[in-house]
Amino acid sequence: MDLPRDAAAGAMTGPTPSREARAGETEHSLPRRYNAWLLGRLPNDRRAPTATVEEYVSALAAPRRSMTVSHARRPTRTPLVCILLAVAALAAGAADWPQFHGPRRDNMSDETGLLKQWPADGPKLLWTATGIGAGFSSVAIAGGLVYTTGNVGADTVLTALNLAGEAQWTAKNGPADKHDRPGTRSTPTVDGDCLYHENSDGDLACLEAKTGKQLWALNLVAKFNGQSPRWGHAESPLVDGEHVICVPGGTEAGMVALNKRTGGTVWASKGTTEKPGYGSPIAIEFGGVRQYVTMMEKSVIGVRADTGKLLWRVPHNAFAEETASTPLYQDGFLFVSTLPPGATQCIELTAQGDRITAKQAWQSAALDDHHGGMVLLNGYLYGASLKGKWVCLEAKKGRLAYSADGVGKGSVTYADGMLYTLSEEGGTVGLVKATPDGHDIVSQFRLPAGGNGPVWAHPVVCGGRLYLRHGDSLYCYDIQAR
Repeated sequence: MDLPRDAAAGAMTGPTPSREARAGETEHSLPRRYNAWLLGRLPNDRRAPTATVEEYVSALAAPRRSMTVSHARRPTRTPLVCILLAVAALAAGAADWPQFHGPRRDNMSDETGLLKQWPADGPKLLWTATGIGAGFSSVAIAGGLVYTTGNVGADTVLTALNLAGEAQWTAKNGPADKHDRPGTRSTPTVDGDCLYHENSDGDLACLEAKTGKQLWALNLVAKFNGQSPRWGHAESPLVDGEHVICVPGGTEAGMVALNKRTGGTVWASKGTTEKPGYGSPIAIEFGGVRQYVTMMEKSVIGVRADTGKLLWRVPHNAFAEETASTPLYQDGFLFVSTLPPGATQCIELTAQGDRITAKQAWQSAALDDHHGGMVLLNGYLYGASLKGKWVCLEAKKGRLAYSADGVGKGSVTYADGMLYTLSEEGGTVGLVKATPDGHDIVSQFRLPAGGNGPVWAHPVVCGGRLYLRHGDSLYCYDIQAR
């Protein structure tokens, strides 16, 4: 599967947005702070970070990337109107998407009032940010900022954008990914005033979310004698309470809990000798026991949250150990999916006193999701198969509800009764009714041409906007119903 050193705060350089030109639009080069007047009239805690003179001078020595902004011609707005629009945008951002697959890591948005059908050429493109670097990282959105990562030159670079798509800061976290299909894998995780990111070499960094200043950093492989998977580390760190959870793999620390403020080791879980998979861990409660669940190279494991004790392990076979599924959980059942022969597996948990056991409840070859994620909604699983069919399974028994053509093999997310599907080849975006009765594509469009490589970053719906990434470009669409 083509998946997905010390971090240091970067200079105030990076991508700036370009609103995609359509009929009647013009393109201009604008300074990064073209809206400084407006932001200066917002409360201090809602302003985007600004650079000092020293930071700006330092930035001149950093690699420069193209910065352009284009926007539609429109009537001149009064300052008051501009302020109200900015405040509305910040308010929309209050419904955060702070980590991979959202607040609950279940790939579902709670947003409502979204478009149920798009224009023929797609929803309105608000802005395009280019220069974020090569990568398959999705976006995290919190506190009015949009975070993602990319390969920029020899470095893994994190970028923070405001809700207008303007770069606020960049920071490095170790070297650029050098695996086959190079590009960043992990999506940043935001928790309060901190941001956490793990690069493909296992470099884990904690930074100030507003400024990109490094707070602490370590290498998971070196510190815990971990084992890197073939395509590099791809997990997105999980923050749970006071701990950040990661998976170094190997005999000494299959999974670890770190103090999120200091990076100090809380516990290291033993009992598995496997390399990590390419999915991300989740936190669940079952039988009065909180546990962390993730896919390793050849199995699914559950680890006790308070001690790191390995609770259970269920084998899961996938071609070339390409286990990239982030588990889904509901009512004592876990769902994962990989390439054959494993495909989709349902794992049933049982509590016996303080002991938790797990066993396979059912397995289905109809849905062999590679790394596009799944959605679990109203007792049904939705996802794309390796051959590009869009599949719906009954979660209780694994019965096939449908297998249908769609946008092709790709990724999915859910919001407001609809599935948002994104093909990895060509970037076709589909709006699909989330029902087991059939794969009803209501609307679809294609991403703008020009992106390099497959479209592997998962779609995100947040604040009435749809965020889609292809390579070096991040697109932001307005999907709010009016």
